Amino acid sequence: MLRSLSIRDFVIVDRLELEFSSGFGALTGETGAGKSILIDALALALGERADAGVVRAGRERAEVGAVFDISAQPEVAEWLAAHDFSHDDELLLRRVIDAGGRSRAYINGSSATAQQLREVGDWLVDIHGQHAHQSLLRPDAQRQLFDQHAGLSGLVMQLGETWRAWRAARQTLEQATHDAESLQREREQLEWQVAELERLAFTVDEWNQLEIEQRRLGHAAGLMAGAQFALEVLAGEEVACEKQVDSAVARLQGVAEFDPALAEVAALLESVQAELGEAVSQLQRYLDRVDLDPERLSEVEQRIDAILAQARRQRVTPAELPALLIGWQRRLGELQAAADLELLQSRVVATEAAYRALAGQLSEARRAAAVEVGRAVSATMQQLALASGRFEVALLEVERPAPFGLEQVEFRIGGLAGNEARPLAKVASGGELSRISLAIQVLTSRSAKVPTLIFDEVDVGIGGGVAEIVGRLLRQLGAERQVLCVTHLPQVAARANWQWQVAKSRQGEEVVSSIYPLGEQERIGEIARMLGGVELTEITLAHARELLALETI
Repeated sequence: MLRSLSIRDFVIVDRLELEFSSGFGALTGETGAGKSILIDALALALGERADAGVVRAGRERAEVGAVFDISAQPEVAEWLAAHDFSHDDELLLRRVIDAGGRSRAYINGSSATAQQLREVGDWLVDIHGQHAHQSLLRPDAQRQLFDQHAGLSGLVMQLGETWRAWRAARQTLEQATHDAESLQREREQLEWQVAELERLAFTVDEWNQLEIEQRRLGHAAGLMAGAQFALEVLAGEEVACEKQVDSAVARLQGVAEFDPALAEVAALLESVQAELGEAVSQLQRYLDRVDLDPERLSEVEQRIDAILAQARRQRVTPAELPALLIGWQRRLGELQAAADLELLQSRVVATEAAYRALAGQLSEARRAAAVEVGRAVSATMQQLALASGRFEVALLEVERPAPFGLEQVEFRIGGLAGNEARPLAKVASGGELSRISLAIQVLTSRSAKVPTLIFDEVDVGIGGGVAEIVGRLLRQLGAERQVLCVTHLPQVAARANWQWQVAKSRQGEEVVSSIYPLGEQERIGEIARMLGGVELTEITLAHARELLALETI
């Protein structure tokens, strides 16, 4: 669950350090005070897209950090370990956006990507926006929401991959059938090119060895002369360096007893003797091994010429020829497979069968979930003053197989404008749509494993006794997990376990938004303000006390 949130230089927020409690919390304040800024800041820490507009005017950067308790979420710890992030019972997500719009992300102090923030954030927080009821009118949004609640998102993803494999197999077969002649010409050309390079039997290691051998054979005479000269200087008959050093060592050793300083010099020359002896031995072995071999030199140069000719023909460097051959062989394999129309047809049949098997499994699961979802949402609608309403999930067969399955999901309402169930967009008014949306969101939140739920003014269009019921629903939800609701409704705020007030003030030339936790008396005043406006009367204060008293009932 969310433990704390720190915000710095974000929009109109100077600096905030917030500590969150469990249960149901309400965030209230005047319109435009910045209530939704808190949600936006948290969304940024969870990987939402960032832009320079969130940086407070005149500041270099905005920073947001969110700390979560993950002690009861082993799946989050497993994800962190799999992605090489250090972890314990707390998780810190941090985001920094500079004035130029560049963004940096961190997970437990280590650099991360915004995508990684989104991945781990999916396990931590579920945010229901204030325009959720509008998106609910889109068929795709209805299907995704339904599949998510029914726990079918993984199966839908697997089905989409299978559908894409089926489509790719169909396209390959169609291309092979349509372009058989041109593919045959390409295959014949590649077969000739592959055979030519395979006959060359060339590797990068061979090229390196050939270059070394060519240099050695081409300069064999000079190498031999240089080695012979050095050997003559070191161990020749006349004034050999080795003999001279031997004489010097013997002479120094004969007089060293008279002065220890000369004994040190003699010891140094003894080491020189050993080095000279080793050098002479190596030169002798080298001269025994090196020989003039014009025939081998000719062979090496012919091999190099053949390799260079092939590289020029293909317009690559010699070192690139092996990789070129591998690419040609791969493409030739694809062309040979494409020429086998029976094999391609069998792949189409196999991938279609796999798709239809998964699609049938998904359809069956959707039919079972549709009944359960319809019953549950209908029950919640009745609590929200839609007693005559009936919620149904219709599964409409699509014209052709799609990545999401063989049916589209359509939310329908019956009992509001006639008994017949009709599409949601054609039946519900704005206020009814808000209540239906809230009923669906409460239901899907209860089925999710996410420990923190945030509702950003989802109670828009609701009032009176319905608002009190909404508050009670959120209070019940808060007994199961952490709930934060941005609201303008006193009936909802009064049901919260704890309440914060957002206020906007002017500091010099700047407007700053601040958040304050409210005590018991302060909550009475804030609820009274929400009930009756700026002027607080005894009537509104009494009404506020009455609403807050309901919280304990």
